[in-house]
Amino acid sequence: MSERPGNVFMVVAPSGAGKSTLVKALLDRDESLVLSVSCTTRPPRKGEVDGREYRFISTEQFDKLRQGQALLEWAEVHGNFYGTPLDRIDQATREGHDVLLEIDWQGARQVRQRYPDAIGIFILPPSIEELEHRLKARGQDAPPVIARRLLAAGGEIAHAPECEYVIINQEFSVALAELAQIVSAARLRFSSQAVRHAPLFAQLGIPAAH
Repeated sequence: MSERPGNVFMVVAPSGAGKSTLVKALLDRDESLVLSVSCTTRPPRKGEVDGREYRFISTEQFDKLRQGQALLEWAEVHGNFYGTPLDRIDQATREGHDVLLEIDWQGARQVRQRYPDAIGIFILPPSIEELEHRLKARGQDAPPVIARRLLAAGGEIAHAPECEYVIINQEFSVALAELAQIVSAARLRFSSQAVRHAPLFAQLGIPAAH
């Protein structure tokens, strides 16, 4: 059983499935959640702000973090590097905050090595055709990039069974409600409640699970 009162949630999805939009909406309605802001070597897209969506850094800076064991996980995706700083997650979960990670399947595997109780949530598109439509509609990528993302989507979706939960993002409001339900239910797991309410559990004579 984890001794940290905070949970770690990993939201995994192929590009264009709506992961970032769902995560942002969930953070807006649940202020107790903390978003882990990843580092990336890719350039900012239109409307993105350094330190909000990502921390945009150079390849040299990324290599320094990686070699210094300062990243919880890292991966190369579509020719760019992404990584999750370790220190902020450790601090947040120790303080009882639930941390949300937007992450790919490779990163999720690495996160589980340090946080075995991390909760994986895979976001699926309703169809490949709809995924292509969303990638084109957001107007952020050139056609060759979209083609590469669609080609990679099948391989990424094949890792959905590695997550505890799957949400099909067909209707946004429904998908958002389902994401919020998963977070709420996880907070009521015995392991979480036992740490958050340790004095009460001790008073009631409830033994810690192993």
